[in-house]
Amino acid sequence: MIQLHPIGIVRNAMRKAHRDTPWAEIESEIIIAQEWRDALDGLAAFSHLWIVFYLDRAHASDALRVQPMRRADLPRVGIFATRSPSRPNPLGICAAELISIDANILRVRGLDALDGTPVLDLKPYLERGDAITNTRVGAWVKQYWSTLPAKTK
Repeated sequence: MIQLHPIGIVRNAMRKAHRDTPWAEIESEIIIAQEWRDALDGLAAFSHLWIVFYLDRAHASDALRVQPMRRADLPRVGIFATRSPSRPNPLGICAAELISIDANILRVRGLDALDGTPVLDLKPYLERGDAITNTRVGAWVKQYWSTLPAKTK
């Protein structure tokens, strides 16, 4: 049996996700539990973080194939080929900009998590180790991106 224990909680104005939510612009606070405050030592030296969180409001699903973003114009694909929150293990991971740390409160930009979301872990984003170049994406992703304004791609 796996047991995970939240280290903090997300606070922001996002109570419900929408397909067109401008997550890259959303600022959030991550309130770290007092017992983990000392674990933040040295984190302010980094500009970006990986934030691992529990998708506590995701609908449980054992579906193997889904319609990405519920869009009829996109093909059904396997759940692991999507970023859908309805997964076998509802975990989220996001690289976000670290704006500031004040005691046990981290201010971040670009975290795609709702208000009240439990945070499970933080890791510094490392430019040399985490930046991947020459990647490829599925054709449905390119199709979806072609419908977005240039700024959000």
